Amino acid sequence: MPKFLHTADWQMGRAFTRFETEDGAALVEARFEAIETLARLANEHQCDAVLVAGDVFDAQTVSDRTVRRVFNATKAFSGPWVMLPGNHDAGLAESVWTRAQRLGAVPENVHLALQPGVIDLEPQRLSILGAPLTQRHTYGDLTEPFSGYESPEGFIRIGLAHGSVQGLLPDEIDSTNPIAPDRAEASRLDYLALGDWHGTKQIDERTWYSGTPEPERFRNNEAGNALIVEVPEAGATPTVTRIPTGRYQWHQWRETLAVQSDLDQLLERLNALPESAVVDLRLEGSITLAGEETLLKALSVAEARFRSLRCERSGLQLAPTDEDIAALKADGYVGEVVESLRERQEGAQDDAARDALAILAGLLREREQETSR
Repeated sequence: MPKFLHTADWQMGRAFTRFETEDGAALVEARFEAIETLARLANEHQCDAVLVAGDVFDAQTVSDRTVRRVFNATKAFSGPWVMLPGNHDAGLAESVWTRAQRLGAVPENVHLALQPGVIDLEPQRLSILGAPLTQRHTYGDLTEPFSGYESPEGFIRIGLAHGSVQGLLPDEIDSTNPIAPDRAEASRLDYLALGDWHGTKQIDERTWYSGTPEPERFRNNEAGNALIVEVPEAGATPTVTRIPTGRYQWHQWRETLAVQSDLDQLLERLNALPESAVVDLRLEGSITLAGEETLLKALSVAEARFRSLRCERSGLQLAPTDEDIAALKADGYVGEVVESLRERQEGAQDDAARDALAILAGLLREREQETSR
């Protein structure tokens, strides 16, 4: 029973410049580890081949070191790999692929589908019908020639392509690099392995996007997987198994706080996340001074525990209660300043007033703590 691993959108060489240097480096390294994980999974599941449906590299200009490291990471699986150029690493006349060949970096068991056509893997009885992108954007369906490609009797016909299935993706519908939604049926494919959509997605029983093996953006689209595909025989319906591969989990939350229970639930959700979390948090609404203190302590703990945590709080208004003000023990002129700042930031949503109130409240709490020692 032929079995293969379907993956795509490695985006090797991608830089994570919006993160702290240490976090960005860890996210880059995780992508190399993902390739090693794919090789290990191919061995564990006794796969006959690994198919990579485009965007192995994030750009044509990645460093030679990155090129060599990518192919070095595949070495644990000695079976055939078939790699297809996508829109980020299109098979131009001079490309990252031709540079890899000149460097002598491409192992003998790695097949580069740089030209449209069929790669027959005879021992595995697999025919790989490739539709490489030879430029970044096309406006015709490059998989259309699949219908005219012949494959040996009894071989499993697998299409390998990178683009947008028309009319079925959640966004960027009818974008460049179109693929007909009935391509598998029209071209007698046993399976169509797709790349470009970075999440795992089934189009029909024979057509799947594997998604990227390591998430790299804040989008809830089932990223961080590979697909193990089994086809009992030519013409049979494939069995597709989703295998988690991602090291880091990316979470983007937009929360509105109004009452104490909102803050409690937010902190409970944060505490439930694993250390591998990459979190982008934006808070709006209002919070008491006591709640702000609790929030800041929780964020400080989470920043040290997670791979990365970024929190935008400019839309979160401070709403001191009478108990908050009393706890500050701000008498006389200081008390008048606190009250003035509270009125300014509530009335005009003044960010400066909000920040000043938070700073003053913090100083007053520190003074109280020092005098009570």
